[in-house]
Amino acid sequence: MSVHALPVSIQADGLDNSIATRMERLRTEAAGLALAHTTDFERAIAQTAQLAHDIAGGGEAYGVGVRETARRLASELGAAALTLEALRGRQAS
Repeated sequence: MSVHALPVSIQADGLDNSIATRMERLRTEAAGLALAHTTDFERAIAQTAQLAHDIAGGGEAYGVGVRETARRLASELGAAALTLEALRGRQAS
């Protein structure tokens, strides 16, 4: 059995590249990306809720089943958007 030396990179730029520091940078980056993704999700829900609201109020141009489904969905999506906003607010704190 032989012993192999692990390669160690030496940083001349003076940055702290310890595993813990790198992990913290990655964790911070992931949290920022997750926040941006959650915000995009909230916007998509708001747009879909508005579309559902428009269809629900569209009168007889839409079938009864379509209007009713849109009415229920608009209500559910509105509540979901508020929940996500509250959760995002907690995470930012």
